[in-house]
Amino acid sequence: MTDIDANNNNTTTTIPVGYAPYVVRTDPAHNKVYVANYCGDDPNCLTPGTVTAIDPTSNNSTFPVAVGDGPNLFAINSSTNTIYIPNYFDGTVSVIGGSTELQFFPIPPCRLVDTRQQNGEFGGPSLQANSVRSFTVPDNQTCNIPASAPVYSLNVTVVPPPHGTLGYLTVWPTGEVQPNVSTLNSDGRVKANAAIVPAGVGSSISFYVTDTVDLVLDIDGYFAPANQSTFAFYPLPPCRVADTRDKSFPPLLEPPSLVGMMNRDFPVLMSNCSLPQTGVQAYSFNFTVAPPNGAPVGYLTVCPTPSDPNQPCPVVSTLNAYGGQVTANAAIVPAGTGGEIRTFPSDNTDLIIDINGYFAAPGQGGLSLYPTTPCRVLDTRLGNGAFNGILNPPVDVLGSPCGVPSQSQAYVFNATLVPQGPIGYLTLWPDGIPQPTISTLNAYDGALTSNMAIVPAGMTNGKVDAFAFPVNQNDPTDLTNLIMDISSFFAP
Repeated sequence: MTDIDANNNNTTTTIPVGYAPYVVRTDPAHNKVYVANYCGDDPNCLTPGTVTAIDPTSNNSTFPVAVGDGPNLFAINSSTNTIYIPNYFDGTVSVIGGSTELQFFPIPPCRLVDTRQQNGEFGGPSLQANSVRSFTVPDNQTCNIPASAPVYSLNVTVVPPPHGTLGYLTVWPTGEVQPNVSTLNSDGRVKANAAIVPAGVGSSISFYVTDTVDLVLDIDGYFAPANQSTFAFYPLPPCRVADTRDKSFPPLLEPPSLVGMMNRDFPVLMSNCSLPQTGVQAYSFNFTVAPPNGAPVGYLTVCPTPSDPNQPCPVVSTLNAYGGQVTANAAIVPAGTGGEIRTFPSDNTDLIIDINGYFAAPGQGGLSLYPTTPCRVLDTRLGNGAFNGILNPPVDVLGSPCGVPSQSQAYVFNATLVPQGPIGYLTLWPDGIPQPTISTLNAYDGALTSNMAIVPAGMTNGKVDAFAFPVNQNDPTDLTNLIMDISSFFAP
């Protein structure tokens, strides 16, 4: 888009927006400009559209907002700071808040959906192969999610039938075109993955599965327009909080292992990860279970530590390792009493806890969430090919076709390993700092594996580094491919 300054001899400034910018509207009451991009971020016009929000008071900084397919008009209600965008191809209207800054509101973990149970809209039947099923999140009154919540923080678990597999599951806002990304895959095991998903038409989200599976869906909070009750995100250099295998960690963050069917609380603020001692409301973690001798761990539940030491966690799960594999999953967990979190495993296991940021009251350095159209940032199968060790070159998020703005300071990825052999772990971290001692996911058995990862932007043009550690270090063919999809980012 070209900005012409009539007060300055008609000087022009070029502002990058999306593909096929179709219509522009101004909101003088809030000093914002909005551009509807008919083709979103795709020059071939095969993905839904976007709206670029431009802030003239901040050097024409821009942020993309995902909308429906073929946005071609605008209506702005300045009194409520709300924008309405009709989408020509999918017959929907996207409603976005003029205050595009979204911040986190934590809730006690709560089960939204379990298709193994026959309880109406949020129960069975199973999701059927090659089909889509949608769920209206606020309609589950048990979890008390407001209809106005624009983005949900979820844990998605699939339970394949006996001897069944799942090619992939995709989740996206209802009403938008199904994106060409995946959320998780299963070789027949119960698998979980965290996901941050915008609400779609009617506050619904949609799921597509390639094969028949049961779905279990838990929620730990939502993102809403910034207000006195929401919390900003503060990214941290990835850091290991606890490791029950390692005696060098601070007291209560060290051995012994977790005992099955027993609560154990972790005093996160006692870690060596530079967390503030007051004000933390929720954490962004990566949890990894390392079962002893390959014994099964049916589930691990994580929740905020309650004031009552005998109170159990809610009936939710954070991850599953029925096959006894080393298994990781990301989770946003509200801080409990004294900033602690409670864990409850079904079986004995070691536990590793890594952190990449926390949520607290808005202040200097605090960031807001900006959803974007799900987009593939990296697929090494189409580029430099499989690798192990450090990925070279680093992941150039800002240089990808996904339209991520340079103001981004942390990214929300879904990372998928496609191994050619056993991979001990994958680590993702900001380019420009030393590689941290943390892991993002594990594939010791060589199975295709996914995990959500919130990664701070690198010091070098926002790039991200990746390291894949092969189990057979002397085997040059022990390689993996890496796929990284982005669904949102954090920025000021």
